Amino acid sequence: MANSKGTDTVTVSSNGQIVIPAAVRKALSISAGNQLGFSVNDNQLVLEKLPTALEWRKLMANIPSEKVTFDENGHYDPEKAPEFDEWMRED
Repeated sequence: MANSKGTDTVTVSSNGQIVIPAAVRKALSISAGNQLGFSVNDNQLVLEKLPTALEWRKLMANIPSEKVTFDENGHYDPEKAPEFDEWMRED
């Protein structure tokens, strides 16, 4: 299905539906029930997999609960908020 540019080509049905190619579904770990976000950027359709409830819970579980104060420039003191600082530096 890849064209000369190396991208997949799909056909829009009369109901406005498309089939996401298996290689794309695999690359994005898309399965039945996942939610997808669509946006238009410079005349291109952008498709992204939205986080699942489980992924959000995992993300939220790692957010530090300490109080962090920011100065007028948006900076914080790493010594006063060490957990937040460590979380901000994680890859």
